[in-house]
Formats: sequence, structure tokens, C-alpha cells
Amino acid sequence: MASKLVVVKVGTSGITTSEGKLDEEEMRRLSSQIAAACKQGDKIVLVTSGAVAAGEAELGVASKPNDIVFQQAAAATGQSVLMTKYREFFKEHGLKVAQILLTAEDLSNRVSYVHTCNVLEMLLKLGVVPIINENDVTSVDELMPLTEGYRVNFSDNDILSVLVANAIRANLVVILSDVDGLYTADPHDPEATLIKTVENITSELKSTLNGKSKLGRGGIQSKVRAAEIATTCGIPVVVANSRRENVLLDILAGKEVGTYFKPQTRMPAVKRWIAYCASVKGQIYVNDGAKKAILKGSSLLPVGVSKVIGHFNVGDVVGIVDENNVEFAKGNPNYTSGELNLIKGLKISEIKKKLGYIRQKEVIERKHITLAREEK
Repeated sequence: MASKLVVVKVGTSGITTSEGKLDEEEMRRLSSQIAAACKQGDKIVLVTSGAVAAGEAELGVASKPNDIVFQQAAAATGQSVLMTKYREFFKEHGLKVAQILLTAEDLSNRVSYVHTCNVLEMLLKLGVVPIINENDVTSVDELMPLTEGYRVNFSDNDILSVLVANAIRANLVVILSDVDGLYTADPHDPEATLIKTVENITSELKSTLNGKSKLGRGGIQSKVRAAEIATTCGIPVVVANSRRENVLLDILAGKEVGTYFKPQTRMPAVKRWIAYCASVKGQIYVNDGAKKAILKGSSLLPVGVSKVIGHFNVGDVVGIVDENNVEFAKGNPNYTSGELNLIKGLKISEIKKKLGYIRQKEVIERKHITLAREEK
């Protein structure tokens, strides 16, 4: 069997007790399964939650879910506790671990994104198990002083796991949770049945979802959104119960476990980054003629720009918005928001008169535009 590159995400509920403390036995079982997978030739990247819960237990203070600064302090305290346990359990199998804390900006900035990919690749070559978590101390979106038009790219580890998988071109994402998978209704409903395979994530499917984890930020909506991102990027996803015996090894062996989300046609690498990994730093409003041209595969020219929102630089990702205030695409602009405010609505021949130079005739080249329909 060919070796696989797999991103495994485990939620807070999968590695904590009902009292909110770290469940060391579950952590040891998961580490043992990952070690076994590594020994059979697979490469595993672990995305773990649990730092806040570990920190609260370490501090001996009751949870304060509405106090963001306390949650950040708990996460900072809990990270070392969490990593110490993982190091101990993987060491039993002769494996080393490396901690990687990521923020939205790490994956939004193209240079940081590439460096992150390079580091992960090197760790895997060295036989190290990378353990990733969101850097809650600096990336909690409730505290970010967002400017108009700015939108972060992830807010929980379900989404982070598939963005990492997209970045490293993983073969599979396994999301381990406190449920057996996706159900036709609320799992507590006796009429609900497990959906074993999802061919395509439709709007009808998403509209039926409800439920949120008691201990973590994610819920089934987050997992399906994560699966939607991954499958659009050509990566299959399995959502399964972390406490099922040998859950990970059975999934890797191809057994029918949990809910399997089938992959769709893979998008080009740059378009995948634009669509999912980068935060949106602003918005460019365009007229109807420009929208029609973009939808037909053309670039965006200055004459088609009607308004600019936010502050962005060359190479940032921006939303492209039509006259009805609908964001129908994203892209990488060749001009800053300040420059674009000066040349919006102008013909190409008029740009040099206004700026004194022409960096590119296109505001956004077509190869750097991703249509919203490509994200669905």
C-alpha cells in the first residue's frame, strides 16, 4: 500500500475528560496510532486542540468562556502542558515532536505560507511529528482590530487543519471528534442515521446542520465547512469519533469508518491559496461590465473599478464585489489600495499621467482571480 501524507485533527473533547482535564489515556492511544501509522510508512501532521482546557486545569481556575483575555492566558499556560504530554507519549515509540503555532497571518502572507510549508516538509523528512495548534494568544479574531473590508481566514482548528492539508498537498484529512460522523439529523434523535459517504456538499446539506462542541469552538457546521474546503482542493476528508477503538488505523487501512467526504476536482495551487488560505484585506468594487468580463475569464482593468474598501498592499488578497454588493471573486491586486483609489475608473493610457508609472496594465490578472463558484 502506498504511503500517505495525512493531516489528523483532534478536538478538545477527544483528549479531555468530562471535567475538562487532559485525558492522558486518550492522548496515549492517539499517539500510539499515529506512531503505528508512521512506522508503516505514512507521514502524519497532527492538529490538536486542548490548550485552553489544559491551561485551565493547570491554573486551577474555572473556565471563563466569555473572558477572551483569560482564555488566551489559559492557552498560553496550557500549550507547554499539552506538548509535554505529547512528547512523553511519542517518545515511548521512539518519535520526536515539533510544536508549530499558526496565526491567520502566517497563512495569509504568501512568503510566510511558503516558509511554513518548507518547515513542515523538512520536519516530515526528519521523521518528526509536527503538532500544530492555532496561536490563540495572538490570533483570537474577537480581539483583532479589524479594518473595514478585512476578513480572517480561520477561527478554529477544523478549518486550520484543512488549510494546512491544502498547503502541504496532503492525501487525506481525518477530523476526530466526539461524534461518529455526519448524521441525517441531530445524533440524539433516535431517527437519525449516520451518513457514510457525502458525494458533494450542497447548500441543502449545510442548511440542516446544527450542534456545537461543549468544550471547543467547533461544531458539525465547522467540520462540514472544513470538509468543503478540503474536497474542493481535491483532498478527501473523514469525520469520525476519536474514542472509537483503532479509529485512525482503521481509516488509513481503508475501512468504512465515520463519514467520508469525496474529493472534487483539484484547483490550481495559487487559486487554492487565494480562495482559502489568505485573509481578505479589503474589497474592490467593480461595475457590471467588469464583472461580466471577469466571469468570462478576463483580467480586471482600472476602468472597471468603481470603489476601494480597506487598506491593502500589492499581493494581498481582496474580495471583488459587484454593484449589488455581492462578493463574487477574490484576487491578488497589482496595486495598493492607495494607488487604486487614484486610478480607479481610468483607461490604461491615463494611469501613467496619474501615478507617474505603470506597474501593470491589469489591476488583477486573470490567473490571480478565483471565482466564488470555484469555492463551492
